[in-house]
Amino acid sequence: MKGCIFDLDGVIVDTAKYHYLAWKEIASELGFEFTEKDNELLKGVSRMASLEILLNIGGINVCEEEKLKLADKKNKIYLSYITKMTSEEVLPGVRDFLEALHQNGIQIALGSASKNAKTILKQVGIEDMFDAIADGTNVTQAKPDPEVFQKGAELLHLPAEECLVFEDAVAGVEAAHRAGMKCVGVGKREILKQADVVMADFRQVKIENGKLKINGEIINF
Repeated sequence: MKGCIFDLDGVIVDTAKYHYLAWKEIASELGFEFTEKDNELLKGVSRMASLEILLNIGGINVCEEEKLKLADKKNKIYLSYITKMTSEEVLPGVRDFLEALHQNGIQIALGSASKNAKTILKQVGIEDMFDAIADGTNVTQAKPDPEVFQKGAELLHLPAEECLVFEDAVAGVEAAHRAGMKCVGVGKREILKQADVVMADFRQVKIENGKLKINGEIINF
């Protein structure tokens, strides 16, 4: 393992709540309720695909021009939330693990479909901890397509087999495997059962004597 590639939402920070609030506001304006259960369908899905799901839930039909306006409005609402984020919103154990990777000479990349990734990383004060960023500004295909992780490896100048992915979504785990990379699932084992190993959060991962340890066990990737 010479490089680690991290998803953003639900792995580095929890911005899913802000996506939910923004979509909920759009749904309210369109005259229907958008629940947290509905929001699960949007996890790991692109903005336009998320809008299609939202409109389907509400039984709403609009033209393509109106869809673009709604998507843009949702993003502006979302941005109003993330521009107020602070360093305290970096998830537990993440910063310590990023520092440990640097100390052990392991490169770090972000692999996220978000076009706001750099804004978020800068807002929470960890932008300079990433050697490369593959996001919605330089990739076009959404997970489970492997493009975002392939781009991350390319930017790190590493072959896929030397990169380890950290993901919290089923589509992300599939994307990592399709890219030829091992994947650590961050979340619930019953949901991320296709991941090579699963941990609850980054307080369960360490690097000791150059060895990666997850849940107290040495992992040989």
